[in-house]
Amino acid sequence: MIVCVCNNISEGKIHQAVDAGMTSMAELREQLGVGTCCGKCHSCAKNVLRECLSKTNQAHQNARPVIFHASMAAA
Repeated sequence: MIVCVCNNISEGKIHQAVDAGMTSMAELREQLGVGTCCGKCHSCAKNVLRECLSKTNQAHQNARPVIFHASMAAA
């Protein structure tokens, strides 16, 4: 779905931006141009950003830590 019609920014591009480390609307505005023309997309883009960040945080919380045992080093 296109979020920002003025700059042709899709949900997918916002997801990619979050995957690349962007975490704020200011960064999306600066890097992608989201909300820099008419501004009608701001609330939708903010919701997509929050959703992406939430999914990213959940993935990090659900990741299992790798435990290295000394006995594995001898193998």
